[in-house]
Amino acid sequence: MSASEQRQKNIGRLQLLAAALLWGLAGVCVKSITWGPMPIVAVRSFVSLLMLFAVKRSFKLQINKTNLLGAILLSGTCILYVIAIKLTTAGTAIVLQYIAPILVFLYCVLFRHRKATFMEVILTFAVFAGCVLSFLDNLDFTHVLGNLLALGSGFTFAGQILVMNGENCNPQDTTILSNIICCLIALPFCFTETLSWTRENIFWLLIIAIFQFGLANICFSNGIKKVESVEASLLLCLEPIFNPIPVAIIYGEKMGLLAICGSILVIVSVTLYSVLPHLGKAKQS
Repeated sequence: MSASEQRQKNIGRLQLLAAALLWGLAGVCVKSITWGPMPIVAVRSFVSLLMLFAVKRSFKLQINKTNLLGAILLSGTCILYVIAIKLTTAGTAIVLQYIAPILVFLYCVLFRHRKATFMEVILTFAVFAGCVLSFLDNLDFTHVLGNLLALGSGFTFAGQILVMNGENCNPQDTTILSNIICCLIALPFCFTETLSWTRENIFWLLIIAIFQFGLANICFSNGIKKVESVEASLLLCLEPIFNPIPVAIIYGEKMGLLAICGSILVIVSVTLYSVLPHLGKAKQS
């Protein structure tokens, strides 16, 4: 790998880490806005769309099967996750969504013939166990529905990473298309409920639209092509570590014991998995 290629890869890593931190604001933003989930999706997608077009400096879009598939998956991730945060704790929602790195890994093993080590298999089972523990916490109907939607967002998130990392995908155009899809789906809900335009709601709407979604999407779409898909999914795992912290500080929202144990298991397992390749290189040297 040339110095130029390595530099681009490092830039991509920083962009994905920035995206993860900005995405991590979702929990506190959604919990702070008194609106229902779909109007929130509509506003943040519309503002993100304006920002993405401003960066692109063109309204021309490359619409093909790959870009459209990536856009549908990204839209699914956005909508399912926002609804899940409203129905369950922010920490549980994000941990369940972060089954995605393991799903990406399993896909690469099964369909791209990537060889799995014994330790990777163990860590895969550990992540699944952590997700099960998180899911089983607070088994009332509302939390179960929120947990199911969060799991669904994990599957769409995994698909989004795989598709947008592929050669035939234009991440910028895919992200723009996904925001258009989200706006079309979510906008009608803005007219089915009374929206309160308080100062607090406006403040958090600006944060979620400009930073948590708009700027994060720009960072993600620019960084995802520069980093291999498995590593990309792991770099983004900073989000589940950061996401529950501002919610706990501002609102005192706490996860149950099972969810905490599950979260620790998922985060530790995914972190270990990301470190394994570097440990292997250190041994060889």
